[in-house]
Amino acid sequence: MRRYIVIGHKAATAAIFKLDDLAGGAGRLDVLLRCINSAFFLSHDIRKDVEVILVLQGPPAPARTIRLVGSELRYLNPDERSTGALIRNALMKDPRSEERSTPGIYVSSRTFPDVLGLLGEGTEVVYLKEDGSDIRETELPEDVTFVLSDHMDLTPDEEGLLLQYQPKVVNLGPISYHADHCITIVNNELDRRSH
Repeated sequence: MRRYIVIGHKAATAAIFKLDDLAGGAGRLDVLLRCINSAFFLSHDIRKDVEVILVLQGPPAPARTIRLVGSELRYLNPDERSTGALIRNALMKDPRSEERSTPGIYVSSRTFPDVLGLLGEGTEVVYLKEDGSDIRETELPEDVTFVLSDHMDLTPDEEGLLLQYQPKVVNLGPISYHADHCITIVNNELDRRSH
């Protein structure tokens, strides 16, 4: 299983945004929607062995987490607007524990520490960061969780928490990339290794 945990520092935590304003009124939700597309879409197919966990930390509510499971996903299309509608529908629910919104999409009130705490023993954690080791020189198992941020870096507190899980700190090359491009590069790298 490939798992991507993406923190949306300003992403809306309630369904109060317009689908025409995903970059502004939704707190740069557009960045996270592009991450979803990069994680799942192949030419004429969806990756079944991928899970994306979005930790939304913007206003107005406390943190909300959206989990997307490739093997269960239905109704996911490659355009940001329809994916934004699926996320907005999930945010209309007010779950105490994780609750299914639509097939393959789950919503909860989990925070970043909660999400990290649910990672199973034996799960390799990889922190994607510019000053890490080159991914091409890093051994990675099949069951791996990548942690990355939206258009902002992890805060010192978030990074400190993540480092408690002793992740491999890995970079994807000599320059910085957008979050969704990082996911595409990682998928490509792992695809090359598995074929």
